[in-house]
Amino acid sequence: MAEPFYVTTPIYYPSDRLHIGHALTTTMADTIARYKRMRGYDVWFLTGSDEHGQKIQRKAAEAGISPQEYVDRIVATFQELWRQLGISYDDFLRTTEERHKKAVQTLFRRLEAQGDIYKSTYHGWYCTPCETFWTETRLAQGCCPDCGRPVEKVAEEGYFFRLGRYADQWLRFVEENPDFIQPPSRRNEMISFVRGGLEDLCISRTTFDWGIPVPGDPKHVIYVWFDALTNYISALGWGTSEQEKFEKYWPAVTHLVGKDIVRFHTIIWPIMLMAAGVAPPRRVFGHGWLMVSGGKMSKSKGNVVDPMVLIEKYGADAIRYFLLRELPYGADGYYTEEALVERYNRDLANDLGNLFSRSLAMVERYAGGVVPVPGPATERETELAAVVRHSIARTEQELERLDFAGALAAIWEVVDRANKYVDEAAPWNLAREKQTERLHTVLYHLVETLRVLTVLLAPFMPGLPPRVWPQLGLEAAPQLQEWESIHRWGSFPPGAKVKRKAPLFPRQEGVAAPVAEAATPASTVPQITPRKEVTLTEMATVSIDDFARLDLRVAEVEAAERVAGTDRLLKLALRVGEEERTVVAGIAQVYQPEELVGRQVVLLANLQPAKLRGITSQGMILAASDGEAISLLTVDRPIASGSKIT
Repeated sequence: MAEPFYVTTPIYYPSDRLHIGHALTTTMADTIARYKRMRGYDVWFLTGSDEHGQKIQRKAAEAGISPQEYVDRIVATFQELWRQLGISYDDFLRTTEERHKKAVQTLFRRLEAQGDIYKSTYHGWYCTPCETFWTETRLAQGCCPDCGRPVEKVAEEGYFFRLGRYADQWLRFVEENPDFIQPPSRRNEMISFVRGGLEDLCISRTTFDWGIPVPGDPKHVIYVWFDALTNYISALGWGTSEQEKFEKYWPAVTHLVGKDIVRFHTIIWPIMLMAAGVAPPRRVFGHGWLMVSGGKMSKSKGNVVDPMVLIEKYGADAIRYFLLRELPYGADGYYTEEALVERYNRDLANDLGNLFSRSLAMVERYAGGVVPVPGPATERETELAAVVRHSIARTEQELERLDFAGALAAIWEVVDRANKYVDEAAPWNLAREKQTERLHTVLYHLVETLRVLTVLLAPFMPGLPPRVWPQLGLEAAPQLQEWESIHRWGSFPPGAKVKRKAPLFPRQEGVAAPVAEAATPASTVPQITPRKEVTLTEMATVSIDDFARLDLRVAEVEAAERVAGTDRLLKLALRVGEEERTVVAGIAQVYQPEELVGRQVVLLANLQPAKLRGITSQGMILAASDGEAISLLTVDRPIASGSKIT
């Protein structure tokens, strides 16, 4: 029988649309859920919405609609966001559902019957945004210690839960289960909080009615945290005659939460369960915040970032990758769109995307698109395989401890080593020297590396494998897409037909302006700058004879490398029919050498040769420019190199 694994996000409060910080937690949960499924676990993944409370009632009144109508509209945006991000939840619980209300009232009755809940009068302070009661001693300069906003003085009748009664039992549990609160720094904070003394918790309100009624006393509604926290067991059918899911998955649960709500999940929630005779959760992981220039992202501060906009612009996989890679284990991360674009271009477009593009291009060029049978492995292949094995082990280790950034860093060890392997093995030289067996060995190990990388990245970027498997010719080989298959290095089937398509991650704009092709006799390469705007009718005309003097040819890039000592120059080896040409091009700030190999470009073949940095440049490749953007001219379908452009 498969081992159960239950993972949850916080249930999000529908006072407004979600921001990128909420997407962080849910992406973490989805990644670990997908990974565990790939490892054969029986996974249940829960998310949802926390729909009661005074703040919702006030928002609905301001909008002139009922609280239920208000939350229905907002929750629909939650579910659409999760769809666009590829979130694979098994259940979405709303606290306005009957199954949840019944479980909350059952828990309330049980605790009240055994004397853990009593009625009294509350005098103190209340933070409406956090839905939290505070005593005078807990306030921070008169404000809520969690969010820093003003609190309200309240005095009302309420029901109280004897939280302090279970403090010693909680301390024993935490001592006996050192992995319960993660990371360890959060654990130390919570132990200190409990040792400082726990006050009984007010768990009902009478000043609003948007909530679950207290059983037998309907003028009271149950306080939002007692209500909301119960979702983790109400979704499994706890307290009903149909609690098979509860018996299967509880307490094999990992709660993923932001560090601001760790106290509720690691102190109040386990004590509620202890009092009810239910085992506490196995693990609560409190991750850091995604910070922006104004500090913590907050709707009230107006500094939130809409993830829907980013997904539309960069794609869901890129957003998921950035969120998971940018947040250090247990610490805060930082968001700017500039950082997002930089991470996208460096890691996804240049490192990963170019590795795929140039590897498949070389299989197509040098092996007719068919993955060859490898020859004997050399020390280079042995080292590549060792890096892959180490990365797999480290990725698994980091995912088990929920260090997503660490896991991705381990995977990128393979990406970096594979790119280096291409440069060292130089397949273009092997092809030129007709070292066919050695060339086939290199090409085979490249496609096997691509297969392993695709499996490793599947939990993080679920949209990637469906785009890659057809390109690798493995769409009909599910056994080679499974996690366990990557432990069998060398499983790629020779004879598979690769089908290179569009780049996986096209570069995003925003790079520095590149320079023009190096083809003049001058010793420097001129900067590409936008020309003075003129209309087409203002331009000087040329005759057909003038145009006929230009010999434009289709050329194929066989090799590319940076020119030492420069930031802008690339040395390109071109095939022009039966002839080979060397061209120096000032495009290194826009194009990586690896992504050019195999491309067909347009060459001005009869340009006077020029010597640049000691290299004779025999022509100029053509490009279009629009301000800072530059794009090489090419043909819309493959054609024989050397073909004349007329």
